[in-house]
Amino acid sequence: MNFAQQLSKLMDSRALTNYQLAKDLDIHPTTVANWLAGKTPRKKTLAILSDYFGVSVDYLLGNEEAHAAYEDDDELNEMLEDVRRNPELRAMFSITKKATPEQVRQYIKVIKALRGGDDDE
Repeated sequence: MNFAQQLSKLMDSRALTNYQLAKDLDIHPTTVANWLAGKTPRKKTLAILSDYFGVSVDYLLGNEEAHAAYEDDDELNEMLEDVRRNPELRAMFSITKKATPEQVRQYIKVIKALRGGDDDE
């Protein structure tokens, strides 16, 4: 796979539109459309996308077959997505990048407790 295919796959897995990804990254939606049409972003932008999606730059570029995302754990992915989409907690999402699934669950429980949320959802 090439970069455009990998990006499309990652966006599809999170039901992200060009507009939403552009908004999350504070860029113009045309930039995302250009990427999906085959333009490869600069190294700095690849690093930002790598952090955003929780994958390696090599994966984004199509140089890795598999990535470290929690593909088989829909519940965990849903929790991660909730945290990632919350502006106050987006920075907290970065701590999950190299965490085990159990560590991620614990982080989310702590975050919900701090926010006064129910951790039994």
